[in-house]
Amino acid sequence: MKGLEMKLSTLSLDHLGLVAAIFDALGISEVIDESIPKTRNCKLSHSAIIKALVINGLGFAERRLYIFPSYFENLALERLFNPGVVPEDFNEDVVGRTLDRINKFGSTALFNNIAIKCMQQLAFGTNIYHVDTTSFGVHGDYEGLDCKPAMEITLGHPKDGRWDLKQFIVSMVTNQCGIPLFVQAHSGNKSDKKTLIETIQMFKSNLDFSGKNYFAADSALFSSENIRLLGDSTLWITRVPTTVREVKDLQRRDLEMKTCSDDRYSILETEINYGGIDQKWVVVDSREMHASKAKTFDRRIGKEFTETRKSLKKLGYIVFACEADARKAADRWISENPHFTLTGLSICEISKRIDSKRGRPKKGEQLEKGYLIEGEVQRNEAMIANERARLGRFVLASNDKTLDGELMLQYYKGQNAVEKGFRFLKDKSFRVAEVYLKKEERIEALSMIMVLSLLIYSIAEWMIRKRLKESGETVLNQLGKPTQCPTLKWIFQKFRNINEAIIELKGSVHREVINLNEEQIKIIKLFGLGCEKCYIG
Repeated sequence: MKGLEMKLSTLSLDHLGLVAAIFDALGISEVIDESIPKTRNCKLSHSAIIKALVINGLGFAERRLYIFPSYFENLALERLFNPGVVPEDFNEDVVGRTLDRINKFGSTALFNNIAIKCMQQLAFGTNIYHVDTTSFGVHGDYEGLDCKPAMEITLGHPKDGRWDLKQFIVSMVTNQCGIPLFVQAHSGNKSDKKTLIETIQMFKSNLDFSGKNYFAADSALFSSENIRLLGDSTLWITRVPTTVREVKDLQRRDLEMKTCSDDRYSILETEINYGGIDQKWVVVDSREMHASKAKTFDRRIGKEFTETRKSLKKLGYIVFACEADARKAADRWISENPHFTLTGLSICEISKRIDSKRGRPKKGEQLEKGYLIEGEVQRNEAMIANERARLGRFVLASNDKTLDGELMLQYYKGQNAVEKGFRFLKDKSFRVAEVYLKKEERIEALSMIMVLSLLIYSIAEWMIRKRLKESGETVLNQLGKPTQCPTLKWIFQKFRNINEAIIELKGSVHREVINLNEEQIKIIKLFGLGCEKCYIG
């Protein structure tokens, strides 16, 4: 109409409405505000800043987690937060103060409060707790605050191969669904053996356990000292290191393995006392692992054969003073190269000049005897075949001797849940784990935000899969086929290009979400009223 001016602008919403709505629905803001209430005259609470950090971390932003106002310039902030929120509210000073408050309260304690709140609302079934650690490389110099000692950012053994960076360690406990329930940051050079046992003990002290609960961890947990420290009241499942003598004995023996219901695995159950603790051991044979290791095994044997022939050639140049010394050297070589044998082994007597003088000896010159080793290298086919047959074999242990062997294997295989969580934290699509902070205390607080982002992500993924199955609905996967088990990352991809349109006409402002399709609306409704309010109104 003539004389009327209409202004139209858009703000990005995408999948961030899902993140914000789930954050709110779980009651996380209430837990944070109760634990670290706002004490200064700031516009936004600490819970709003933490929520913003999570939105940034899960935003496909291609920017590091430590936010600045520019990140929020084109986002629909009033839908994600509250009316009146503007990008300038998320400045570096406000974010820094929030991280300092997290550290002062205790990042582990705050995350524990949040995890308890979430566990009270969600039922996951049998409790299998998976424990693991990973390292995060950081950039820059680090100076801790004088008022409180912090973890040490230092060089250590990097699990991501970044030997050039200082690092810190994060230990995490997830349930069988991959949902993190505990997180703690540690100094970059701390031993996994100590970290895992401390993590389990602290996690247990913070939660009220009932019924049977198992802690599953990799072989770093298994030592006589650790299993004694865990005691009888803590049920555990772990892989036994191949360096343990009893494992080596089991690996060498011909065992009558029983095929599991999943025919990719065969097992043998036995009981043993190790470190003064009675326990059940399960020898597991994995067909898939065997096939994978057989390829590298054959290549390794080929390289060993070449190196072994070189070492025998060098040994053949050594002149021994007596036949006994020569035979000892030959026996030592054989023991050091079990995959090979010496054929035609002989100790040859030679005469040489005294004091190793060179040249032809003079007439009548006194000579001394020497002894050389001669022989040919051949593959020890029996030994190689025996070892190849046992590739893919490993041993699991638990102090619950009543636990069925197949069930123990099933529980342990869930260890991938925590490993999947660490892979998520290092996923370059989210860039949650990139750390550029200067203060160790803030890095420790930020590690809690990193795992909180994983908590939101994993709960949302568990939730959408559960509700798809309950409703009988499906969504289309990357190949255009219906599925009830989508990854949340794929769901996020489906929500790209959803915007909030802002129409200003006659002094009034109308806001509406645009570009929603039927599948997106179905997903929004499955997530519940909070998501509907954010997207549909």
